[in-house]
Amino acid sequence: MNTTESLSLTEDQLPEHPRGKAPRALHVSVYELLGSMRFAISLLVFICLASLIGTVLPQNRSEGSYIDQFGPFWFEVFDKFSLWHIYNSWWFLLTMTFLVVSTTLCLIRNTPKMLIDAKSFRENIRVSSLRSFHHKVEINTQRDVANTSRSVQAWLKRQGYAVRTRDEGQGVLLAAKKGGSNRLGYIFAHAAIVVVCVGGLLDSELPNRLQIWFGGKQPIRENMLIAEVPQSGRFSVNNPSFRASVLIPEGGDRNTAVVNIDDGAIVQPLPFTLSLKKFIVDYYSTGMPSRFASLVEVTDTESNKKFDATIEVNEPLQYKGVTVYQSSFDDGGSTVTLTGYPLSGTNAIDFEVKGQVGQTTDVALGNSGKSIKLEVTKLRAINVEDFSAAGSSTPKALNDHVASVAGSAAGKKDKNLRNIGPSIEYRLIDESGQGTLFHNYMVPIEMDGMPVMLVGIQEPGAGFRYMRLPVDDKSSLDEFMRLRAALADPKAREQAVTRFAQAFATTPDDRQALKVSAERALDTFAAGGLQAISKFLETNVPPAEQQRAADIVIRLLGSSVAELRQVARERAGLPALPNTTADQDRNVNWARVAVAALSDLNFYPAPILFKLTTFEQVQASVFQVSRTPGKLLVYLGCLFLVLGVFAMFYIRDRRIWVWIRQSENTPSTQVLAAMTSQKRTLDFNREFDRFKDALGRLSQDASHKDANQPYA
Repeated sequence: MNTTESLSLTEDQLPEHPRGKAPRALHVSVYELLGSMRFAISLLVFICLASLIGTVLPQNRSEGSYIDQFGPFWFEVFDKFSLWHIYNSWWFLLTMTFLVVSTTLCLIRNTPKMLIDAKSFRENIRVSSLRSFHHKVEINTQRDVANTSRSVQAWLKRQGYAVRTRDEGQGVLLAAKKGGSNRLGYIFAHAAIVVVCVGGLLDSELPNRLQIWFGGKQPIRENMLIAEVPQSGRFSVNNPSFRASVLIPEGGDRNTAVVNIDDGAIVQPLPFTLSLKKFIVDYYSTGMPSRFASLVEVTDTESNKKFDATIEVNEPLQYKGVTVYQSSFDDGGSTVTLTGYPLSGTNAIDFEVKGQVGQTTDVALGNSGKSIKLEVTKLRAINVEDFSAAGSSTPKALNDHVASVAGSAAGKKDKNLRNIGPSIEYRLIDESGQGTLFHNYMVPIEMDGMPVMLVGIQEPGAGFRYMRLPVDDKSSLDEFMRLRAALADPKAREQAVTRFAQAFATTPDDRQALKVSAERALDTFAAGGLQAISKFLETNVPPAEQQRAADIVIRLLGSSVAELRQVARERAGLPALPNTTADQDRNVNWARVAVAALSDLNFYPAPILFKLTTFEQVQASVFQVSRTPGKLLVYLGCLFLVLGVFAMFYIRDRRIWVWIRQSENTPSTQVLAAMTSQKRTLDFNREFDRFKDALGRLSQDASHKDANQPYA
């Protein structure tokens, strides 16, 4: 066919739509799709899968933690779909909205039909239709039609059926039903989905995001004081729905909270001022907080009315439609005094730095003109650890701080748990902006029979790795730091090996040889620690002799370090160490730990080590503040769901039709009955058997005349 011919087709010659029907309009197809039960179920399955992802994948963490866990590539992929806050992502909220619309349309379309069907007796059914039922019975009885009808009605009513009759000439049709409220189960269950989803949408970020999309609100992404936040970065005090957080230190007050949205925040004014008078915390024997509570004073912004309240976990404060929950606790700006120890050069003089948790201080690096930033990130007043490992006093997991809050765990004993005292966590930031996190304890801890100071360095993507630094008889690091400075001084090293050679060799040649060996070992150790000695032995000693040479070098090194310690004490004007047998063993152990610590200092990623000296802790409460208008809707939806499930599972729909008519050829009465239900369960089969038996007894009792006398 050419083009001219195709254009000359008449309307009658146009091909018909399949099945002879005209194509439906687009809006009708969309309506049918949205109102389809299959579409609603598909959306519900999709939401369930998304919720499964949100349950497995930790939500609302920092970007750095996700990058460390999954890597940059998968972080970018997951970030495209907002899997880090999946329940408030635009596509999840949009799916919830479509589910509400779809289920609502399903209810609108099907509820009238279900209610009409529940009320209907379906008495217009045909006799031929009854014969096609699976559960049917057909009998003949000598009773007349009227008596048979009354007897059957009496039995049905005793079983709880509602009965309607329809006369058909010489016969009568009985239509009976019970359990019609089963249809309400479907209505309540679907209504529950709508109500719960609407409540969830009201309590989600959707109201806040609508204000951002259409109300001109803009999250703040840079650091600024709350007083400096512009109006575009503030919600109204009458914001219908929000979830915010606020930190209040002891003695402080707040009348605003912060709503976190994506990587920004918006200020949420509150209709009252919350003042934290006191923070209370109690502990289990494990060091875990057993109870923490906040004693607050609430001041109404409008009336200036004041009242006291106690906020605890599971016991929130509710006022003016706003609920205040005790979420957690934090540091409220504790002040600390740190002692700084230089880790390079021959200077062993320490210095003092005062700081505050959450603030940054510039620390000068000696006379070099350079400085490093010190940011105190956390103060832990107690650290309860598990020392249950048999035969060892080493904590099971020193970087797993079970309890790290102010207070005392006294009175709650556990022989395997020990409070190892306060600790400080700080970050050192160099001139390039690179920072390293450190965690140091305040008091020594006895480990393997030696009191040591634990110094922790955070490893990328892992916890803290701890060094053990030996302490002196005053439980300080002064002795060790003097030894470190002496090790960095060539003259002090030469003096130490000279004394060692004179003490352990008798002839001049032996003294000289011993001095040269000890000096080489000590110089190599000073340059790179035990790793440098190991590398030297691998390079200069045959493999078969390396173990023997290593044992000799370690003994030389231990003795040289012991003499170096004496030299450092003399330079500091301190007396020599006592030389009794018990003291000798203690000094040897001290030197052994010191050698390991001095070697580890070669890998310490900072030029200064800080130790906590004193602190004054200030506690702070972290509250979650919310206004959730959808909460009652969710409760109502749960009630609907319970009613719906109860109606669907425990109310059984039953329908019975009984056609009674006079036989044409005999004086008997013909009875044709059928029974049906939505679910043909064992209970339904047993009930049909009872009905069948009752009709059977009716057919056998030909002389029975009293229709009111029960026959079953």
